[in-house]
Amino acid sequence: MKFLAATSNPGKLKEFHRILEPLGIQVLSPKELGLAVEVEETAGTFEGNARLKAEAYFSASGMPTLADDSGLCIDALGGAPGVYSARFEGEDTPYPVKMQKILDLMQGKTGEERSARFVCALVCVLGPGRELCAVESCEGYVGEKIEGAHGFGYDPIFVEKETGKSFASLSDEEKDRHSHRGKSLRKMQRLLWEELGQR
Repeated sequence: MKFLAATSNPGKLKEFHRILEPLGIQVLSPKELGLAVEVEETAGTFEGNARLKAEAYFSASGMPTLADDSGLCIDALGGAPGVYSARFEGEDTPYPVKMQKILDLMQGKTGEERSARFVCALVCVLGPGRELCAVESCEGYVGEKIEGAHGFGYDPIFVEKETGKSFASLSDEEKDRHSHRGKSLRKMQRLLWEELGQR
């Protein structure tokens, strides 16, 4: 099975490959297909933005398309940066700057006041009118500092509840087991098997 992953984010592509290919799903990137699709993420939810991307790339490619929208939701900041995670402090602002801004905003907050979660919505368009959706989250809290050299995005400041480590301090295997994207991809795989098994 071949699927187009509607993202140019190298970190997300690596996770898609790592989790889906052992399940028999070959993941292709827009670059490999020579696609350049601009999608304005105007929805107010992760699921809505993932659907916009999946439908746009499906229209451009004609092949089954999987799109992700995800972000960090911090309770003390009213759920921010949330759906604006990639655009927080400006889309072109480097993540170390974005992370330091969040750490500054969280100064003086302790314990449960630092609670946060990563949310991932996956939408898969199999054909006209045939869509699947999987939304999962991972609970944790905002760390006191930028920590770890792995991962991408906000991984160095998000401490996963179960392991007590920042996402950027986990091995690939550990992150895939606990992360919002790992959970969503495994759920999507089950939905795909159910959907395709019926046809």
